[in-house]
Amino acid sequence: MQSSIRKQLLKLFSDHEGEFLSGQLISEKLGCSRTAVWKHIEELRKDGFELEAVQRKGYRIISKPDRISGNEIQLGLNTKFFGREIYYEESVDSTQKIAHRLAYEGAVEGTIVVSEEQRMGRGRLGRAWFSPIYTGIWVSIILKPEIAPQQAPQLTLLAAVSVVRGIQKATGIRCDIKWPNDILINGKKVVGILTELVAESDRINAVIVGIGMNVNQEREHFPEDLQAIATSLAIEGGHKWNRAAILQAVLKEMEDLYFDYLKNGFQVVKLLWESYAVSIGKQIKARTLTNSITGKALGITDEGVLLLEDEKGTVHRIYSADIEINE
Repeated sequence: MQSSIRKQLLKLFSDHEGEFLSGQLISEKLGCSRTAVWKHIEELRKDGFELEAVQRKGYRIISKPDRISGNEIQLGLNTKFFGREIYYEESVDSTQKIAHRLAYEGAVEGTIVVSEEQRMGRGRLGRAWFSPIYTGIWVSIILKPEIAPQQAPQLTLLAAVSVVRGIQKATGIRCDIKWPNDILINGKKVVGILTELVAESDRINAVIVGIGMNVNQEREHFPEDLQAIATSLAIEGGHKWNRAAILQAVLKEMEDLYFDYLKNGFQVVKLLWESYAVSIGKQIKARTLTNSITGKALGITDEGVLLLEDEKGTVHRIYSADIEINE
C-alpha cells in the first residue's frame, strides 16, 4: 500500500513538473490524510529529493538525487508499461538472473530490474561486464511478445536502436551500432546488450533484455585493459549526466518501437538499425565459434542475420560472431 501511494505521488509530481501541488490536492488525489501526505513528503526528502514547501501553495520537487531506484525512475517517466513495475536493489550479482526469476514467477510485461552495481555482470558469450557502483545503468527488461522463437533475435536489434535513440534524445550524443548490439562512440564501447530467451519449442514465455550502459565513469574507473576500448557518456560529453533521465528516455523509445514492431513488423526496426550501423558497407572480420570470415558487410536480413560477402563473392549468413571492422 505504501509503495502504491508513493508511485501515485511521484506520478502526480511528474504530471505537474515544476508546479506547486497543495497538500489538499495531493490528499484528494491519493485518498489519504494531510498527515499521511506530509509523511510521504518527508520520506522523499530522506531519499534525497529536494522539495520546496510554501504556505498556501504547497509542495514542488526542485531536484532529485543521482540515484537510479524506483522513485527517481518513475518521476518523469513517460511510458504506459515499461518501467511501471520496478525491482530495485542497490547491489546484485546480476539483474538478468533476477529478471529470469521474476519472469518465471509471472511478472508483468515491462517490469524492469535495476541496480546501482552488478557484482557478476555478464555480456555476450559469458564474458564479464564491468559494472561499478553509482556510475552506470545496469537494467534488465522483461518482454512477453507473441512472436515465434526464431524471431527473437529481432528484439536484440530493436533494443540497440532504442538505446541509441534514447541516448541521443537525453544527451544529444550520437552513437553507432556494431552488429548485432554493441553501442559505440568514436569506436569505443559505451553500451552492451544481452538478450536471453525463456521459451518452449514453439512459443516464447519471455525475453529478457539486459542493458549495461557506461554513463558517469571517468577514464581511471576502467581497468587498464579496458581503457583503450571502453568509454562513457561522461567522458564523451565532458560532464556527468542524470542516469534516471537517460533510462527514462531509453524505456520510452523502446516501448514505442516495440509496440510498433508487434503491430507492423520488423521493417522499420531494420531500416533504423542500418541507419546507425557502423559496419554496413565496410570490410569486416567475423569470428564465429568455428572459423573467421573476412569480407564486406552488406546489411541484415529480415531475421536480423548479418550478410557478409567474401572476396570470392560468396554471401555468408552470420548468426553469431565477434565483429572486427577493418579500417
